[in-house]
Amino acid sequence: MTTIAVTGHMDLTDASVPLVRDALKETLTPYAGQGNLSGISCIAKGSDSLFAEAVLELGGRLVVVIPSQDYRQAKVKPDHAETFDRLMAAAAEVLVLEHETANRAAYEDANRTLLRRADRLVAVWDGQPPSGKGGGTADTVLEAREAGLPVDVVWPDGAARRN
Repeated sequence: MTTIAVTGHMDLTDASVPLVRDALKETLTPYAGQGNLSGISCIAKGSDSLFAEAVLELGGRLVVVIPSQDYRQAKVKPDHAETFDRLMAAAAEVLVLEHETANRAAYEDANRTLLRRADRLVAVWDGQPPSGKGGGTADTVLEAREAGLPVDVVWPDGAARRN
C-alpha cells in the first residue's frame, strides 16, 4: 500500500476547484489499483479536502490528522463544516494531536506527522516560496524534499488563489 500525504493551498478560487479536483484524481489514479492507496490529510478547506475526496472516490483508505483538540470548534468555518464532518465520518483512521489549541505549532506538528507517515507527498502548490510564517504549503514541500520524500506538485493550468 502506498501512503500519500497532501499539502496545499486553502484559498483556491471557485474556478480552480474543478481543475484541482481533476488533477488530483489523475495524480492518484496510478496508486488506486486493488486497494493500494492510502491518503493522509488534515482535511482543511481547499486542497486538503479535495485530496481526501479524491482518495475516497478512488476507493482508497483515508487517514485524517487533526492538529489540535479544539480544531473543529475553533477553525472549521460554517461553509466547510459539512464537508469536514463527512470526511471525518468516512475516515478509516482519525488522529487528533495533543495540542489543546489550533496554532502555528499545532499545524507544523500536523505537517510533520503527515510526512512521517507518508511514502510520498502531493502538493497543490503554486510554486511560491515560503511566507516566513512556517507551517505553510511551501514549507511542507521543502521539508519533504529535505527528507528525501518524493513530491508531486499539482498546479493545473488556470488554477489560481484568491487575493
